[in-house]
Amino acid sequence: MKEDLERQTDLIVFEPRKLKGRWNEFFGNDRPIHIECGMGKGQFISRWSANNPDINYIGMDMYDELLSRASEKARALWKGERESDTVPNLALVRGNVEFLEEMFEEGELERIYLNFSDPWPKSKHGKRRLTHPRFLAKYKRVLSEIGEIHFKTDSLSLFEFSLNSFSDVELQMRNISLDLHRNGIREDLVLTEYEAKFVGQGKPIYRLEAVVGDKVREEHRRRVADELEKQLSRGSTKDFEAEDE
Repeated sequence: MKEDLERQTDLIVFEPRKLKGRWNEFFGNDRPIHIECGMGKGQFISRWSANNPDINYIGMDMYDELLSRASEKARALWKGERESDTVPNLALVRGNVEFLEEMFEEGELERIYLNFSDPWPKSKHGKRRLTHPRFLAKYKRVLSEIGEIHFKTDSLSLFEFSLNSFSDVELQMRNISLDLHRNGIREDLVLTEYEAKFVGQGKPIYRLEAVVGDKVREEHRRRVADELEKQLSRGSTKDFEAEDE
């Protein structure tokens, strides 16, 4: 298996540290880079890469078997839907998120996906959770001024922990959902293998987006302020109408 993966130099990256600050050279362009930390079998990141050829994607996991599965899925998608023998906007990386800062320069990433990460339910393992403040500090360093974190889980305890973690490091959150697919499958989002399984079992999926970069944080604050002003204005209008009656 490893020999086959080593031949796929267009897609598989075994030494991501060598590309720190130079991922644009791997992709051959300066397009935004989105990464999924802990991609599993690669369904999520492969689908996004096929859907959005103008964005560069990275799927990262620690095991060769998962890299192989993801490679098969990505190549099949691009061959079947885009009639391409290559996957030009995707890199499958063997790596550990623990060393993220050794793989990416400050501001080199635009989005980080955390999908169905290990909840590490025992309190003594809290620091291993990928939404622990020590990991959030790593993400903040490698994300750009418009950087975001998109987080999904089926674990209520992990979601509660994560809400507190994001708040503790003063990250603003938006689009928080306690049952993402309550009104049917969200067609605008890509499901992971685990997610499809859990939704089929009727389990709720918890999701949020954290705005990290300074520019996107300011845009978010401005949108919230504008919306609040509109609501207050509508409320004032209704009050006047009620007084007229």
